[in-house]
Amino acid sequence: MKPTSITSIMLRAALALCTLSAAAGAQAMQPLSDSMLSSVEGRDGMSFDLSKFAMSGNARYTYYEPGPSGGSAWVGNYHASRSDDPSNEFGDPYRLDILAGTTDYFNLAFPENANGAKRWQAAYDWGVNANGISFEGGSVVVRDAVFYGGGWQWGTPRVGEGFAFGLGLRMEVGNILLRPRGRDDISAVEPASVTEQMNLRGLRIGAVDANGNFTNAPWQIADVRTQPGIFNAVTDSAGNARLHLGIDWPDANGAPLGGLQIDNLSFRSGGGTVDLGSSRIGSMQIQYLDVKFKP
Repeated sequence: MKPTSITSIMLRAALALCTLSAAAGAQAMQPLSDSMLSSVEGRDGMSFDLSKFAMSGNARYTYYEPGPSGGSAWVGNYHASRSDDPSNEFGDPYRLDILAGTTDYFNLAFPENANGAKRWQAAYDWGVNANGISFEGGSVVVRDAVFYGGGWQWGTPRVGEGFAFGLGLRMEVGNILLRPRGRDDISAVEPASVTEQMNLRGLRIGAVDANGNFTNAPWQIADVRTQPGIFNAVTDSAGNARLHLGIDWPDANGAPLGGLQIDNLSFRSGGGTVDLGSSRIGSMQIQYLDVKFKP
């Protein structure tokens, strides 16, 4: 007998009720065998929409460097919200499923968002205290982030501990702002601008064809089945533990092609602005990635 899933339990209950109704009390309820459900296919999972979603709070996460140095870094005061799309209410939901591969894994599929109406706004503050330098009050602000399909995958790694992940992105972002004086920094001389910031405007990430042209598909940066990413802790020969981020070699089909486009990158400080213009990486692949964070 196959393991009973949530879908199977629900189907059994529905068919049992139908059998009872048809009998109209003339016969007692009869048990249903697995063979009666052999032609039925189902998958456990759920769909959900985040229309009008908003969250904010003063929670803070702090990472402390191991050893006597006492260095630390923190992020906190998170804010995130998504715009409403009345024309497509719950018609384009997120989808979370458990799928089968080398091991079972979770798959969170982003909505297709074909008209681009579902836009995210986000911000968080950050600070560091290390090597005799203490800095508090920096902020990152994200405006009008739009996701077109793709999604996250995560599960257990093929070897070792930690977790394996996959990530597919077709994304456009209006602005990514790095503000060292805080998210609400406004110039006293020019009220319409901030005193200091880095402004990355018009970011675009997605899959490209062999000629470097953007397609309508997400760029699969990592895939738990064919080229898994890994996030875990490793210990070096001296016994020092380090955080580790990596992406494995691809399978025989090769690594997917992706593209990156930035409409404008500018810096503002001391009352002046430095404009570096636009930038474009027509085609790129991640064949292998191995990053170990210094303890």
